Amino acid sequence: MTNFNKIALILTLISFQIGFSQKEDDKIGSEVVTIVKPYSPTISDAFKVKEIPAFEDDVEVQKQKVAYSIFSFPVASTFTPAKGKAADVEKAKKERLFKNYATLGLGNFLTANAELYITENLNRNEYVSGMIRHLSSQGGIKDVELDNQFATSTVDLAYGSRDKDVQYSIDLGYKNQVSNWYGLPVDYTNFDQTALDAINEKQSYNTIGLGGKIALKDGILDESTLLFKRFSDAFGSGENRFYIKPETSFEVVNTKINFDVVVDYVGGTFERTFENNQAYKYSTINFGASPSILLQEDDYSVQIGASIFYSTQKFDGISDSNVFIYPNILASYKLVPEIITAYAGAEGTLKQNTYADFVDENPFVSPTLLVTPTNQKYDAYLGLKGKLSNAVAFNLRASYKDEESKALFNNNVFNPTSTNTEGYANGNSFNVTYDNVRTITGFAEIKADFSKNVSFGLSGSYNNYSTDAEEEAWNLPQFELATTLDFILSDKWYAGTKVFFVGDRKDQVAIPSAAAIFPPIYNTETITLDSFFDLNAHLGYKYNERLTGFLKANNIANQQYNRWVNYPVQGIQIMLGANYKFDF
Repeated sequence: MTNFNKIALILTLISFQIGFSQKEDDKIGSEVVTIVKPYSPTISDAFKVKEIPAFEDDVEVQKQKVAYSIFSFPVASTFTPAKGKAADVEKAKKERLFKNYATLGLGNFLTANAELYITENLNRNEYVSGMIRHLSSQGGIKDVELDNQFATSTVDLAYGSRDKDVQYSIDLGYKNQVSNWYGLPVDYTNFDQTALDAINEKQSYNTIGLGGKIALKDGILDESTLLFKRFSDAFGSGENRFYIKPETSFEVVNTKINFDVVVDYVGGTFERTFENNQAYKYSTINFGASPSILLQEDDYSVQIGASIFYSTQKFDGISDSNVFIYPNILASYKLVPEIITAYAGAEGTLKQNTYADFVDENPFVSPTLLVTPTNQKYDAYLGLKGKLSNAVAFNLRASYKDEESKALFNNNVFNPTSTNTEGYANGNSFNVTYDNVRTITGFAEIKADFSKNVSFGLSGSYNNYSTDAEEEAWNLPQFELATTLDFILSDKWYAGTKVFFVGDRKDQVAIPSAAAIFPPIYNTETITLDSFFDLNAHLGYKYNERLTGFLKANNIANQQYNRWVNYPVQGIQIMLGANYKFDF
């Protein structure tokens, strides 16, 4: 289109605009305009006025009142717009996932941490995997006379199949754990160097486990779990554990019915009691069934059921059998859908205690324990959970628990006249005592994702214990607090912190009398273990998609607190290491 034609077209449009905005007395004519060529506009470069122009015309023009009248009429159009094309969005690079990894870390106290995990698919459904882990330290705890090194090594192998109708796995594992009874009483009156050299404080534990799990999509059994474990120590103690738990569920008139069965056996031997050399055996077998029905609607869910156990125990040839019945009731109601849910329940069970579980919780127990189940009559609770926002979730809970024969760790107090000369018989090991304990607990938890790069968690509990026979609920803290904070600083850097707080605990120790008597007379007294906090942090750098370096610091405040009586922990611990991911 020539410049002349452009000017003519613009004048024509202006004339149309003027024609549609005349005075009320003017007559509006009609005219047909035929467009013979589509208009193809172009945009020229804009010229910006750099300052506000000054007007020299002082004549003020009186504005006239203009009335607009719009006449609408249909216009036939054959214009077809071109299809729009969405703008490209830059996608974040998907992180590659690797099947295998290796980790190695080294720190002060000659600490070593190593892990190797390997997995391989045999075909579309089957796989094999293996893991080797090792954690050790050469001790070096301040003011400790005995060897205080520790080491834990594990090897785990697994085979599994993931078919659409059936899934199963078989696991085989071995674990070796080495520890030392280094927690001698503070008063070393009876421990000269000759006596210290005569103490054999080393203990080692070995575990061999074989287990499996099978789940059926369409069958009588939903899932079944099977476990066999052999546990032993360096003092001739041994324990066998056999556990099988099939689970099934079905629907009747739109109501889900669950039926779980469990057979749990534990049996073992100790070479001696704490006071004499007489060996003894123990065994417990529990048969349990837990039927329940589930009623569920949009706003509420109620599970009503019970657990029935038949238990037979044998201790050194003496047997005893009992039947236990427990409630199994859970309910929840959505006070504000998707935001706040109230829940309540009452549950009970017969808890199988084992020597292996006691060692996992406290590796400084003596190999002279009494092992018997805990009758948890009921744990009644009431709570509220939900979201304060899309990024903040909370959970509040209050509970009352009644337990019969609850296991408590307490110190084997030092007795200089004892005939037991083993390395654990110097006030440096722990026994397991049982008592009826009632616990009132208040629990609160909050989790927040401030952004995709920052997450925060805080949880705390208050416990009030009451006992029947024992003076205190030994070594159970009244307050516990834990908090975590994790950061993703950039594509390469990440960091995090963890803080744990454990309140005061009670235990017993032997205190020598003030009288100048040799050998001194020891009296058993109850003491309070001070509360402690443990501050930990980590920093990581992703060098590439395979290699990541990390720096970890534990007990940053260098608190040499006692986790158990006479058992101080290592001070500040620093570890530097790397993780490498790979595929074959």
